[in-house]
Parts: sequence; structure tokens; C-alpha cells
Amino acid sequence: MNYDSTRDTLQHIRSVQAFLSDVIDEMMTRGIMHDVSKLDDPEKSMYDEFTPKLKGVTYGSDEYKEYLDQMGVALKHHYEHNRHHPEHFEWGIHEMNLIDLIEMLCDWKAASLRHGDGDMMKSLEINRKRFDIEDQLYNIFANTIRDMEW
Repeated sequence: MNYDSTRDTLQHIRSVQAFLSDVIDEMMTRGIMHDVSKLDDPEKSMYDEFTPKLKGVTYGSDEYKEYLDQMGVALKHHYEHNRHHPEHFEWGIHEMNLIDLIEMLCDWKAASLRHGDGDMMKSLEINRKRFDIEDQLYNIFANTIRDMEW
């Protein structure tokens, strides 16, 4: 019996390509729809007021946390309508899927660029405590930041 695995391997490759295409399609949709809720009230007026304020403070500082508290109902609305935020879920990161996590990490990187003293690894450390990120996931995030050269 002379088995040639080429056909089975090619079928496997095509299957993986199809599944990766599904992931890419979802990521593209997420990119298009990311944070569109910020463009309408109740969020727009809140972001008009607080975005300039947040730019001038250090992420995770007491002043930063105070601003988040002041953003109140509009920020709650944002979290409710955007599943890439741990606050969207009752159990936070523990209920998110891999696509949510990728979008969240990209969002954190983009947000770090808004702060004069933004630092992605420092933000990750703060978010590790803020969202109870376990060691394994923390390491995956850190590896991704390093490998993406962020």
C-alpha cells in the first residue's frame, strides 16, 4: 500500500485558508465598524468634551480615572455597544473571544498614541491589573506587541 498524503494535505491547506478567510472577513468588518457609536449621541458630545482632557493625562492615573467616572452614562453606552471592551461583558475578558481580544489590543495601541506619554507596554501592565488578565494571556499580548514591533 503506497499512500500519498499530497491530496489530503492540499485539502487541509484549503480548509485552513477558508477558516482564515472567515477570520479576516470578521476582522475587516470590525475595522470598519470600530467605535462608530462615538459618532452619535449620547457618546459624541461626551467624547467632544473629554478627548482633549484625556490627551493631557497619563493613562491609568487618578486624574484619568476621575475623567472616566465623569463620562458616566455615555461611556456606559459605549461599552454596551462595543464588544471589544471588557466592560461589555459581565465577566470581562473571561467572556471575550479571540476576535474581541485582537480588536481590543489594537484599540489599546491606538489609544496609547493619543497620550503624550503613551507607552503600549505600560498600558498593558495597567490593564493587566485593571481587567484581571492572567499570565498566559498577558504573555500572548506582550509577545504580539513585540512581534508587531509596536
